Amino acid sequence: MKLHDLKPASGAHRERKRIGRGIGSGKGKTGGKGMMGQKARSGPNPSPSFEGGQMRVTRKMPKLRGFKNRWRVEYQVINVGQLNDVPDGTELTIDAMVEQGWIHPAKPVKILGDGELERKLTIHAHKFSASARARIEAAGGAALETPWIVERRSRSRGPNPPRHSRKAQTT
Repeated sequence: MKLHDLKPASGAHRERKRIGRGIGSGKGKTGGKGMMGQKARSGPNPSPSFEGGQMRVTRKMPKLRGFKNRWRVEYQVINVGQLNDVPDGTELTIDAMVEQGWIHPAKPVKILGDGELERKLTIHAHKFSASARARIEAAGGAALETPWIVERRSRSRGPNPPRHSRKAQTT
């Protein structure tokens, strides 16, 4: 047997019905779409949410109201009690937290004051709560804030210097 000898079993493959090819074809004139009406017309039928003229559920449902702040800064949270695993006297930087897998580098970090701290640590983070700062300093450590700088991307994909530091073009 060769590849060109293969063919489907008898009755497994049926020829497609060619619609709109005359009365004798069995699907002539209206092409199987009945007589007139919305579903006989070309183009899309009513939308999936159409309910026959009844007020559709999507229109009954309440709209999304309120305000969503586009510039909200979402902090990654680390509690002071979680830092007891770090050896005493170390300087815990943001890069060290990323290496440990505690945080993701794309979002800023905030240290909160939940739990007790028994180690003297120097901690670098973007924000500290007042209770966290008090607990770190009570343990003999230091809480150092590093600024969170967001680099806005240029729409033109070119260099994007801030407007106030651009130099005037002299010709």
